[in-house]
Amino acid sequence: MSETSTAAPPSPPAEPAPREPRDRGGLLAYLIGHQSGVVILVALVISLLVGAALIRYQGVNPWFAYETLVREALVTPGAFTRTLQKTAPLVLTGLAVVLPLRLGLFNIGGQGQFAMGAVMGAWVAYVAGGTGFLGALLGMLVGIVFGALVGLLVGVLKAYRGVHEVISTIMLNYIIAGITFWLVVGPLQGESSKTSGIPQTEPIPEAAQLGALGGVPIGFAIAVVLAVAGWWMLSRTTLGFRFNTVGANKSAAGYAGIPINRVVVLSMMLGAGLAGLGGALEAEGTLHRFEPAIVGTLGFDGITIALLARANPLATIPAAFLVGVLRTGAAGLQFNTGIAPEIVDLLLAIILLMVSIPVLGRWLFRSRAAKTSVATTSWGS
Repeated sequence: MSETSTAAPPSPPAEPAPREPRDRGGLLAYLIGHQSGVVILVALVISLLVGAALIRYQGVNPWFAYETLVREALVTPGAFTRTLQKTAPLVLTGLAVVLPLRLGLFNIGGQGQFAMGAVMGAWVAYVAGGTGFLGALLGMLVGIVFGALVGLLVGVLKAYRGVHEVISTIMLNYIIAGITFWLVVGPLQGESSKTSGIPQTEPIPEAAQLGALGGVPIGFAIAVVLAVAGWWMLSRTTLGFRFNTVGANKSAAGYAGIPINRVVVLSMMLGAGLAGLGGALEAEGTLHRFEPAIVGTLGFDGITIALLARANPLATIPAAFLVGVLRTGAAGLQFNTGIAPEIVDLLLAIILLMVSIPVLGRWLFRSRAAKTSVATTSWGS
């Protein structure tokens, strides 16, 4: 009997080695992880496009208009120094909003705080002008003190009486505007004001004026140092931890023993003091006296800067520089193209509108965030 062959069945074909899952995140994951920056860029682009449409409607080439704006702010002789000079108080009014904002407080009283610091700082610098730079330094310190006193009032009303800071700061803006006007047509009125009819104080002696070193205004250097100090305080100190904790969860902060009322008052005082310093710097370094027109929109521009900076003290520097470029170049834009300088106000208003609408971020990322999160997350990451 023949043997039956028992050959082994053929082995199945080898399965291909599993390939590494392709990263489906890429650029989208990066954009979702940096939504704040993306929203700001989108806001800038939208505002420039709207501005370009309006400029074209007035019969001017938008590219030429924007080129003129930048040239007048940065390239023409002395323009860069003037832009930095304009940026200095903007950094400080931005910080005046940023510091309370870290606690969830909205300080929109920069106008009044700025004006109070400007009028008192200018008067002290004039009185102490004979002491040279010491007079300028005293003027800055007095500007900080009087600005902080306004913040102290707002903080106490908020912390101990429950008065909303938006209401109190708006009211104080009008009250301080009336006080400063009374001062410059009354006790602090300069002799030249009596003949010119322009309400203003006496000019600050040249020795107590703030100039520039190497084309960089002293006020700008002070503002940058304070922005860095504000960032360091918020991110590296116990006080900054208290600010951030109260802003994140007031109940947890109270349970942890943080004196919430004192922190609220202190945040308003620090912010308002910086706005007051900005007023003193503007009086001593730009106009060399005080008059009500010195305030302009500097206090309200601080709100735009703080929102552009996403409440980051360091980011107030480039945000304020952007606003400074627009403000400085506006006059030259009107002279060279005939476009009303209010186009700059429109651009800033659109930027503020875009960055302050949370729905913009949700609209940009609503349909892709969840998918990208699943695709780019693993146990090994």
